[in-house]
Amino acid sequence: MTMDSKLVILFFAVAMAIASSAMASDPSPLQDFCVADHASKVLVNGLVCKNPKYVTEKDFFFSGLDKANNSKSRVGSIVTPVNVVQIPGLNTLGISLVRIDFQPGGLNPPHTHPRATELLTVLEGTLGVGFVTSNSENRFISKVLKKGDVFTFPIGLIHFQINLGKDPVVAIAALSSQNPGVITIADALFGSKPPIDVNVLTKAFSLDKDVVEYLQDEFSD
Repeated sequence: MTMDSKLVILFFAVAMAIASSAMASDPSPLQDFCVADHASKVLVNGLVCKNPKYVTEKDFFFSGLDKANNSKSRVGSIVTPVNVVQIPGLNTLGISLVRIDFQPGGLNPPHTHPRATELLTVLEGTLGVGFVTSNSENRFISKVLKKGDVFTFPIGLIHFQINLGKDPVVAIAALSSQNPGVITIADALFGSKPPIDVNVLTKAFSLDKDVVEYLQDEFSD
């Protein structure tokens, strides 16, 4: 193989790597802003732009993230999102926030964000966090976080947070998408509508049929 051929192959490999990286997050904006028009019925990959003449400061503003929402849920946590739904001006900007409140022992169950990496900061309390790498290793990476600590969950990987202390925990997370999405694993598998065939879940999790049916009843609400 000639040197020129090697350079062509190297250039192609680098170009593919850059293209792959670019596709791993929201598309870059081509204008100053594209404030989402929530009233539009047009379906696109993102949201239709509002006429810039009618854009105001309200399109870039959200208030209330300093207030805790009721975390008395089945898992003892509540997520308050600030994404393109709450701030239309986030459309095409590739970023959003959530606030997570935990009761003592509260859990943000194993879940994934299909379109975003998450950067979480603990504001109050002690939080156990972890994620699992992809199937080649299924390696579990975990850490105990305290006030001021920051932890990253790579895009698409299953992760969770749990309050390890006796007091409430507050955390803020930034996500690299205007609409990161969330798939809570147990809810998706046992609470799908219509339900997944019991035989599929029985074989996948090596569970008795009665256990699978019980879990489907629990997650069907």
